[in-house]
Amino acid sequence: MEQQIRTFRSPTLETVRMVEATINENSGEFKKTQLWERLPKKVMWPTYLIILEFLEEINKIITSDDGVITYIWNPELYEKIKDRPAI
Repeated sequence: MEQQIRTFRSPTLETVRMVEATINENSGEFKKTQLWERLPKKVMWPTYLIILEFLEEINKIITSDDGVITYIWNPELYEKIKDRPAI
C-alpha cells in the first residue's frame, strides 16, 4: 500500500508576524475568511490555516463559537509578571 506524504510549505516568521498583527488590529471583528482578505500581503489559504492553528496552540488567539477570531495575548500583563517568583 502506498503511503501518501502530505507536504506543505512552512510559513516564514515574517508571514506569521504579519498575520498575528492583522488579527491583533482587528481582534473580535472578523471570521477567518474576512481576516484573510484583509492581510496586507497575499498568503496561500493552507499556509494561513497553519498560522491560525499555531497561534491558537500558543494561546495568542481564540475562535468563538460563531467563528470570530480574537487576539488574547497580553504583553503588558506578561511584562508585569514574568519576573515574579514562583508560587
